[in-house]
Amino acid sequence: MKINKAFRHCSGLALLGGLLLAGGAHAQSDSTECIAPAKPGGGYDLTCRLAANGLQETGLIDKPMVVSYMPGGIGAVAYNHVNGVRKDDPNLIVAASTGAAVNLALGKFGQYDATEVRWLGALGVDYGAIVVNADAPWQNLDELMADLRDNPGEIAFGAGGTIGSQDWMKAALTAKAADISPKSLRYVAFEGGGEALAALLGDHIQVFTGDLSELKSQLESGKIRVLAALSEERMNGPYAEIPTAAEQGYDVQWPIWRGYYMGPNVDDEAYYTWVQRLTELSEDPEFAELREARGLFPMSRFGPDFDGYVQEQVGEFKALADEVGLRQ
Repeated sequence: MKINKAFRHCSGLALLGGLLLAGGAHAQSDSTECIAPAKPGGGYDLTCRLAANGLQETGLIDKPMVVSYMPGGIGAVAYNHVNGVRKDDPNLIVAASTGAAVNLALGKFGQYDATEVRWLGALGVDYGAIVVNADAPWQNLDELMADLRDNPGEIAFGAGGTIGSQDWMKAALTAKAADISPKSLRYVAFEGGGEALAALLGDHIQVFTGDLSELKSQLESGKIRVLAALSEERMNGPYAEIPTAAEQGYDVQWPIWRGYYMGPNVDDEAYYTWVQRLTELSEDPEFAELREARGLFPMSRFGPDFDGYVQEQVGEFKALADEVGLRQ
């Protein structure tokens, strides 16, 4: 499918509003653009760069992609901007992740829900992990869950996020899979994964719910034991010896996908042009190296398949949030 170069002109008012809200985001043009809903340097920046660099290096776009930054509300400002100002921009994609699905489930994006954009696809994924110290008494997930059932308040979980965050969700879903109420968990919130991992190594918490990709150096040091990967199947390379939660009898997965959405009124021609682009990109060997260098595992879900996947995730997160009283 050829790259679509059609574009629409914004009115002067819409253009001014877009520039003010975007803090530098561009009006519709024949150049492609990715909005990172955060400041430079974080996960959303990585997600936009993954598309921008990959598409250009593989020749799937003929002009460099513009990466714009729109921090605010952990993605809410960008989501509202696209719905309010750039509903039909055929050249705009916005970075998103599992975190966006969590926030949509919790109602943190204001009046808009998960059905009000066109979910485009995901190019990479990381996975959650249940991690303990190398000298911890638990050799597998079953032993940890047995102790947690008997003494839920004595085992401190910790991660880089508050109650309701992605990292808390990993702990809550794992407990729920063992018929343990997430409300009974003792959870300690940290500023980031690095701080939480340091707390684990310092014996300030007993369990860390992190991500596989951030554990590589610690695996090599022998200072930690990963009881379970929250993936559908075992990963390769340095993670090959880590069992999944599912193979230990706990039906829980936590994929941290890196993907994109478009405005709600983007027409099918533009939408499926992007679906085709990203599909071709995901199959390119050069892109596989680019993705691996950014600590991500393969994930290829595009178009309606990805849209349905996100809607299902949001529904699951809503149910869990209702169960523990996180939604009003």
